[in-house]
Amino acid sequence: MGNSLKPFYGDSTAKTYSNLIKEHLTIAADLVKAAKAGDKKSAADAEKRWYSNADEIVEFLSRINPYLSKEEFRKMFYEHLALTKSEALSILNQDYKSGIQVFDKIEREALEMADAITDGVIKQFPQLF
Repeated sequence: MGNSLKPFYGDSTAKTYSNLIKEHLTIAADLVKAAKAGDKKSAADAEKRWYSNADEIVEFLSRINPYLSKEEFRKMFYEHLALTKSEALSILNQDYKSGIQVFDKIEREALEMADAITDGVIKQFPQLF
């Protein structure tokens, strides 16, 4: 995902973003593993780290692009996390119908987040579009 930022912000910024997203995915995997194992303490710790990582991503993106509303993007990201957790729990509980329904919501939310980032980039660099 960092490569999508490289043409606008350079290699260093793209790498930082890639690392934040990699951490996001790693923490999500830790959360699922802990939930699957029934380890509530580790799951709670992973969830706390997950939200902290989301805050880091929001801070990072709003710092590099003044057209991204920190509050609006944080709200979207937290909704994304809540939906992703709900989907994982549905699958762990073998409620696949619910998991599919939640996945559809996740997809819409992810597209909205991507659109918000794209809109911010276009506003910041209108000469490139």
